[in-house]
Amino acid sequence: MGFFLETFLGGLMTGLLYALIGLGFVLIFKASGVFNFAQGAMVLVAALAMARFSGWATEALGSMVLGNVLAFLMSVAFMIAVAIVIERLVLRHLVNQELTTLLMATLGITYVLDGLGQMVFGSSVYTIDVGMPKEPLFLFEGVFEGGMLINPDDLIAAGVAATLVATLALLFQYTKVGRALRAVADDHQAAQSVGIPLGRIWVVVWAVAGIVALVAGIVWGSKLGVQFSLSTVALRALPVVILGGLTSVPGAIIGGLIIGVGEKVSEVYLGPFVGGGIEVWFAYVLALVFLLFRPEGLFGEKHIDRV
Repeated sequence: MGFFLETFLGGLMTGLLYALIGLGFVLIFKASGVFNFAQGAMVLVAALAMARFSGWATEALGSMVLGNVLAFLMSVAFMIAVAIVIERLVLRHLVNQELTTLLMATLGITYVLDGLGQMVFGSSVYTIDVGMPKEPLFLFEGVFEGGMLINPDDLIAAGVAATLVATLALLFQYTKVGRALRAVADDHQAAQSVGIPLGRIWVVVWAVAGIVALVAGIVWGSKLGVQFSLSTVALRALPVVILGGLTSVPGAIIGGLIIGVGEKVSEVYLGPFVGGGIEVWFAYVLALVFLLFRPEGLFGEKHIDRV
């Protein structure tokens, strides 16, 4: 029982990290109706910025805590600047264009961000040390034989992810900006006709997606190191948004948790019978099943075409 709960909790924590990255896809899709292929590159660039700014700030201030705080603020400012540049140079010129055009634009933004990250911050492998404890904890030793092994950095990362997810859900449901984002997603021209500034809304949503990417980059970078393969982490979030629904913030959470738990449990309990490797393809098979039988996802909006 203890081992099962340990595996289950590990899957939940991994799922929350998947949900963090999936949120970036949902945010952009809700505001523009287009799937943002640049989300993985945004995670990479944000993590690179945090890693380099942290090193410079810590050396200048002589304190890791103050250095990390300053580096985080600088990284937030950097991602907001990236959002403004994207809106001014790309999105502003594509208002009311076909969704295919916007989709191809996000592909171009991906390669630009990859090149920008390497040019500005270098191509070495960096580490992010935000002071999270690394020593594992043994809990409930008196309840289960051997107790439960929990990584404290996973607990902290899960708490941060849950807080951010809850904040974004409240932002979309109960604020004026959230209502404007939903209006822009439904119809660009109609939103503009009632006075909603499309350019400003796109800057806001790309900036928020950049901050989400920064948090995800810090968490994944502290666990795996900051390297250019980090941009492929976003591929693990694709099944999350397919499962939860491209338009649903709560769907990204539920989808991430289901996939995180499913990966861990299936790998541990079914892997030995099939030779292992289930964790690699489990999420994509589950996403394929949903595309066949419920393409809008668990919480996505159904599209009904009337003729």
